[in-house]
Amino acid sequence: MAGRLDGKIALISGGAGGCGLAASELFAREGAAVGIVDLPQSQGEAVAARLRSEGFRAAFASADVSDERQVTQAVVSGELGPITVLFNHAGTIVIRPFLETTAEEWDRLMAVNVRSMFLMTRAVLPQMIDAGGGSIVCTSSISAVAATPMEVLYNTTKGACHMFARSVAVEFRDRNIRCNAVCPGFIQTAHGQREVEELTRYGVDVSDAAIAAQQGRMCRPDEVAKAALYLSSDDASFVSGAHLFVDNCFTAM
Repeated sequence: MAGRLDGKIALISGGAGGCGLAASELFAREGAAVGIVDLPQSQGEAVAARLRSEGFRAAFASADVSDERQVTQAVVSGELGPITVLFNHAGTIVIRPFLETTAEEWDRLMAVNVRSMFLMTRAVLPQMIDAGGGSIVCTSSISAVAATPMEVLYNTTKGACHMFARSVAVEFRDRNIRCNAVCPGFIQTAHGQREVEELTRYGVDVSDAAIAAQQGRMCRPDEVAKAALYLSSDDASFVSGAHLFVDNCFTAM
């Protein structure tokens, strides 16, 4: 039975943990050769080795995706072939009262959450164009449109992600490049759990009851990966410049 990504080569930043890991595993099962880009101290090499042992094509390249040289090396050294799917998933968060945040925190969060998308996309696009087209998916968030207290820096980076995906889609539509954003709510990952714990410490109500009222329950990593799979696949051939919310009505209420 054919997979939804048969014949495609997918590169996933932040692909060794959380929703990125779920996407690495799902994309491989759906037929893609998967390149995982993550930090040197991540489980990226182990994940790629496990996928290969299961009969899939997978490779790992260590990189800080906010660093231009490391991104270029990770993309150029790819052993799988021309990339036709890019999942810009790498990201982090700062949770702190705005007046206590520092310029260094602003710069670092912008580098990891926004600059990384720019660097990865710019490095991959020539390959996609030469291959005749491709799909780019960027991980945004409900935080792009629904601001949370103590997350001014994070909310701002995700607003930038929204417009980055839309702008790339518009500029490269005529070269058969699609670009979309997937926008999760609160997620059941280490990242999501840390967010809940730190917001709670600052008095923001993200209790089980509050999350149940907002989105029913915590989102699972595989649910984000499945949304990214759809946007990456030819099933979404006429979907570009879109923001797909994976939030079970959070932003609809």
